[in-house]
Amino acid sequence: MKRILSVLRPLAILAALAPAAFGAHAQAPQPPEIAARAYILLDVTANQVLAAKNIDAPVEQASLTKLMTAYLVFDALRAEKISLQQNLPVSERAWKMPGSRMFIDPTMQVPVEDLLKGMIVQSGNDAAMALAEGVGATAENFVKLMNEQAKALGMQSTSYKNPEGLTEPGHLSTARDLGLLATRLMKDFPQHMHYYATKQYSYPGTPASNANNRNTLLYRDPTVDGLKTGHTAAAGYCLVATAKREFPGLGQRRLLSIMLGAASESARANESQKLLNWGYTAFEAVKLFDAGQPVATPAVWKGRTSQLKIGHEEAIVMTVPAGSTGRITTRIARPDPLVAPYTKGQSIGTLQVMLGDQTLGEVPLVALEDVQEAGILGRAWDAIRLWIK
Repeated sequence: MKRILSVLRPLAILAALAPAAFGAHAQAPQPPEIAARAYILLDVTANQVLAAKNIDAPVEQASLTKLMTAYLVFDALRAEKISLQQNLPVSERAWKMPGSRMFIDPTMQVPVEDLLKGMIVQSGNDAAMALAEGVGATAENFVKLMNEQAKALGMQSTSYKNPEGLTEPGHLSTARDLGLLATRLMKDFPQHMHYYATKQYSYPGTPASNANNRNTLLYRDPTVDGLKTGHTAAAGYCLVATAKREFPGLGQRRLLSIMLGAASESARANESQKLLNWGYTAFEAVKLFDAGQPVATPAVWKGRTSQLKIGHEEAIVMTVPAGSTGRITTRIARPDPLVAPYTKGQSIGTLQVMLGDQTLGEVPLVALEDVQEAGILGRAWDAIRLWIK
């Protein structure tokens, strides 16, 4: 039997929330006019979509492709298949890559860390190819790994044909998929995200004039710390931009903007900045529970303890239109009665979030501790109590 328990205090967590889900009591703020073919604005801290346009339309990825190339390199580092200090050769193929480059050549043995900087800061196609060959043995095998990883991450509309992003038939993605990739990249590899905030880099012996990061928001907004630019004639000007800003009672709140098909380098930066600023002012975010903090402590039967702490493994944060936080209510949906044993992390139910009479979202609740089964006498006594109840 599923039991619905009303929670009187105005606390909630939102899972993935589309802008249209706010309902009549708090209409979703309308985003500003954005001059781009497609875009999506995500509140990464609260795991919510704040605004979107054409997010499932197939688009050329350009150098945003390098987000997946970096994901696989970071994964290889985590698995200790390579190291940051390891030198990789520069093949003729990597040396002759067209487009943006870090200007390495076959006479060089380049450390993985420098190739990462060359790929991320300078958007070097030669660096991307050298890393792909270093991790995958061949570029073709690396592309297979890219497509396998895309499927594993749930990027259902993405297809990779190369590791650098040059125009090639079938090399496509969507704003939704790129938002998913960027979010997972930041979550899965936080120790490597500092590369994306690097404003200048050049490898010894290569042109210093090529040193500037193409993400101009890094120079104008101190809260922006990534992630990647992209441009081809077919893709237009693209930018995956993320910022983290401090808010009282919450701490850091991170937003992520995916801007695809802007008309110019300045336009992609201006439109991304506009969207980020709007997201921070049009919506409020509130931390409701810290990671592992109990949301409720219901009674448990036939256990060695009489109560079970339930909650969520990560901090619970909600984002709603500015001025509407006082109208949030929640309720817990869970089995009743709860009968031991329970193990830490075991699914218990969900926390449902309401704004007026509209359901905003749900978050899974788990046991925050083990509750072992009671002895024979304890189980027998609780069986009698349950029968009377």
